[in-house]
Amino acid sequence: MKILVIGSGAREHAMVWKLSRERDVTEIACTPGNPGIAALARCIPADVTKPAELLAIASRESADLTVVGPEIPLSYGVVDLFTARGRAILGPTRAAAQLESSKSFAKHFMARHQVPTARFRVCATADDALAAIASGEFGYPVVLKANGLAAGKGVVIAEDKASAAAAVHATMVERRFGDAGEQIVLEEFLVGEEVSYFVLADGTACVPLSSAQDHKRIFDGDLGPNTGGMGAFAPSVLLPPDVERRVMDEIVLPVLRGMAHEGHPFRGFLYVGLMLTADGPRVVEFNVRFGDPEAQVVLPMLDEDLSWLLAAAATEALPSRPARFRNEPHVGVVLASGGYPESSQNGSVITGVEAASKIPGALVFHAGTSRRDGQLVTAGGRVLTVVGRGPTHRDAIEVAYRAASHIAFDGMQFRRDIGQKALR
Repeated sequence: MKILVIGSGAREHAMVWKLSRERDVTEIACTPGNPGIAALARCIPADVTKPAELLAIASRESADLTVVGPEIPLSYGVVDLFTARGRAILGPTRAAAQLESSKSFAKHFMARHQVPTARFRVCATADDALAAIASGEFGYPVVLKANGLAAGKGVVIAEDKASAAAAVHATMVERRFGDAGEQIVLEEFLVGEEVSYFVLADGTACVPLSSAQDHKRIFDGDLGPNTGGMGAFAPSVLLPPDVERRVMDEIVLPVLRGMAHEGHPFRGFLYVGLMLTADGPRVVEFNVRFGDPEAQVVLPMLDEDLSWLLAAAATEALPSRPARFRNEPHVGVVLASGGYPESSQNGSVITGVEAASKIPGALVFHAGTSRRDGQLVTAGGRVLTVVGRGPTHRDAIEVAYRAASHIAFDGMQFRRDIGQKALR
């Protein structure tokens, strides 16, 4: 099987790494890829916002299957175009991708299908949002979300009226997140522990994958602004079998049935961001692709061929069982550039990646990297994800941080508490 992977981040590097180790995969191409991926697959330059360009590459490469990593090409309808042209691709259609690309769509969809989530209000103007804040409908803290895609940064938890109003101004007036801020969603603040849950769906059936826990805030102790994710560990210790069954029965299966009923069968990875409240699991958000940095800790645990599962999902042939995973916790630490998440210092030389990769039990996945004059340099906010594995979460944490200690670049920042929640 020849597989084309769309994307250029650490999630796609983890996918390519896993696929490259499988017997039935004869060749892997990746567009646009990154220097880490280039060591395992042939990288092809492309603009992932242009579905026609991606289709041309898949056709030219005679790819047996194309797998979409990031959300942007899904929101631009790449799956719709490939399907119309008869090319095999795995991912949700543009309509189904609204579960992630439109917070208002997702909230109204959950209301229609009785999927448990926080109370909410969708505001079309800044005046509407400010009026809702002034009413005190949700109390404080209150959650404000840019309606569209904002690279994981469009969420603010406001502690009082002034900070809520400032978030509305930044999102809807200053347009800090661009068109994503045309609407804003206000939500009640849910109390509990956050956990991520993943399934792979084929339109009617799904295969449960693993749970994981992401670390969104930039600083230790979950302080500071939201990011695309500063690290993750898997599996989560917060999702015992009885809670997992509730997540499947009350959330995942109703979502898949609802999407099919509304004419948008969901195919691909579904990421369910959960809050485990005193009243049970509640949906915080959906992603319509594998999480990043969760993919970097979940995929290395997979104890069967990813290529087979991907092909089965694309052809509505998934087995009626959970995927098989090794009983070996993984912890991933994101190394970010200086200034992230507001900005990033690009062009800094990166050293120590090879030494980190040689630590037993460690993996290094590239995200914001590039080559310049033969040297590896920073080229984005989240630069690398360093993953450690071990017989326990504590062992995996030790391996990840020991490997990360070998890597250096100007302005490098990372959290030092990734995985500690598993020990509590």
